[in-house]
Amino acid sequence: MDKVPILEPSFELPEQLQDAHLSVSACYQCRKCSSGCPLTFAMDLLPDQVIRLSLLGQEEQVLGCTTIWVCSSCETCTTRCPNGIDIAGVMDWLKETALKRGVALPQPAVTRFHQTFLRSVRLGGGRLPEAVLLGLYTLRSGQFLKKLWSGGLFSDLSLGRKLRQRGRLRLSLPHRLKGVKEIRKIFNGAQMKAQDSGSGEK
Repeated sequence: MDKVPILEPSFELPEQLQDAHLSVSACYQCRKCSSGCPLTFAMDLLPDQVIRLSLLGQEEQVLGCTTIWVCSSCETCTTRCPNGIDIAGVMDWLKETALKRGVALPQPAVTRFHQTFLRSVRLGGGRLPEAVLLGLYTLRSGQFLKKLWSGGLFSDLSLGRKLRQRGRLRLSLPHRLKGVKEIRKIFNGAQMKAQDSGSGEK
């Protein structure tokens, strides 16, 4: 029988999370986060496992897993945590750290969608224009020409027309929010921080 490799805990990752005000030390593995997450079917590690491995300092596993990119930041896990751990915040921090350290991403398409989503929110002044999101992602993912030649682009347009007829898709520009300046400051601050770390948005 093969021996199970001994896990060697490290304090570096949990200390970094502590410095980012995202302490995971209060987790006692009740697994409420995982039982309430709507996306566990697409994850390689459950949310409670990500938190446990982060507490044990297993950087390679948590930064290279698909879970942090599958996470939609719906914050169901954070809401359900009885000890107030910001689990969704931990997932976001792990995403940013993976990008900064140049970790090979398990699902590049998911990462591109994540970045495109943020860009569309920025362009929309805090709101999410779905048509802009779809257009930006199609261009950024390199799927535009593929869909054009395969006919997939026309299928997308047909689906968009049906959604618009049902009132599920708005093609008009979204109303600007009152806090547009504050939103821009948040994005600009995050971009400057990323550039200082050597990982500006690509």
